Amino acid sequence: MSLDAVTAGLREKVGEDCGLGAVLKFDFGTDGILTLDASQVPNVVSNDDIPAKCTVIISMDNFMLMADGKLDGTSAFMSGKLKIQGDMGMAMKLGPLLA
Repeated sequence: MSLDAVTAGLREKVGEDCGLGAVLKFDFGTDGILTLDASQVPNVVSNDDIPAKCTVIISMDNFMLMADGKLDGTSAFMSGKLKIQGDMGMAMKLGPLLA
């Protein structure tokens, strides 16, 4: 799946306000960046590389597995498939957002 498709999908899931209240960034390495700016309402989903309270580093393939419910976030973190920089508590709130 392309970065544009993932961006559009997250934009649809987030709606106007996902309730995180901060900036969250997904770093897909060579596949690009996806940023959710939930510090404002309406929330903004973009591919801008801006400073974030929490950055989730994950491959696009593993992100898609998580979004499809085929990869558990905790398992991905423990196995090194997912890395967190910044606010771990914010990352813990991602489950419902990706479901």
